[in-house]
Amino acid sequence: MQELDNVRINFDSNGLWVLNIALAIVMFGVALGITVGDFKRLLEKPKLVLVGILLQFVLLPLVTFGVIILIKPQPSIALGMIMVAACPGGNISNFMTHLAKGNTALSVSLTAFATFLAMFMTPFNFQFYGGLYEPTAQILETVSIEPLELIKVVLLILGIPLLFGMLVRHNFESLAIKLSKILKPVSIIVFAAIVVLACSQNLDVFRDYAHHVIMIGIGHNALAILLGLIVAKAFKFSFKNQKTLAIETGIQNSGLGLLLIFTFFNGLGGMAILVAFWGIWHIVSGLLLASFWSRNSKSFDEEPVVV
Repeated sequence: MQELDNVRINFDSNGLWVLNIALAIVMFGVALGITVGDFKRLLEKPKLVLVGILLQFVLLPLVTFGVIILIKPQPSIALGMIMVAACPGGNISNFMTHLAKGNTALSVSLTAFATFLAMFMTPFNFQFYGGLYEPTAQILETVSIEPLELIKVVLLILGIPLLFGMLVRHNFESLAIKLSKILKPVSIIVFAAIVVLACSQNLDVFRDYAHHVIMIGIGHNALAILLGLIVAKAFKFSFKNQKTLAIETGIQNSGLGLLLIFTFFNGLGGMAILVAFWGIWHIVSGLLLASFWSRNSKSFDEEPVVV
């Protein structure tokens, strides 16, 4: 197990550039479906906004840190868990919310808001919790990460595509809608193909070490979904909104996590394997859960308070 902290996933500079471009295109495709009105709708329901922010950027990183203290995984795996928790919601959360018969408009709005906040909160949470746990802090000491450099990368990958996509949507709505229908599936497929390619070049690493992260990844993802559901229920939101917040909390932008790992950590084994597994597993778990809720949504519509 000690070797896992020294294993590296090989991913050359050309592949990293393609990964950057693919992720930017994914975010641009997401932004094409976002309007200023999405932000305004959130501000009209501040309770939902605050709970969504609380879950995404406060509770999930905090609970993740608590789990790390409890189970004490390998430092590189722990750093991967912190990276996942620090990332914003994933771009496929909107599709899964729609499939689950949740509040799709809320999902789109929260994705937009979370992506905006992630430009600052992702670097902050990662640095804060990574430095707070001594074994991961030791790894961070061996890696030269300038906080401003981390923020700059996140801004370039999330901020610029988000702003540009929203501008296109505002000025050329019909074109944006057409582009969005094309770009979303294409960009996700391209991004998935790149991740698979990266994994295929390192099959020996995944074969030798993947079993160390499978149960941790599944458990961490389940905990994130459950956290969203429990907190939303505690605030007495409608089940439609409970499902939405559960999905938004459990579907993380693992693509951004992988990009940061390859950029700043040279593909550090435990981190990369954990985040790559999460990227695959959260699609499986999200689709299974959304399909279940889609078939059984009427059985749960008993909440007296609807928000």
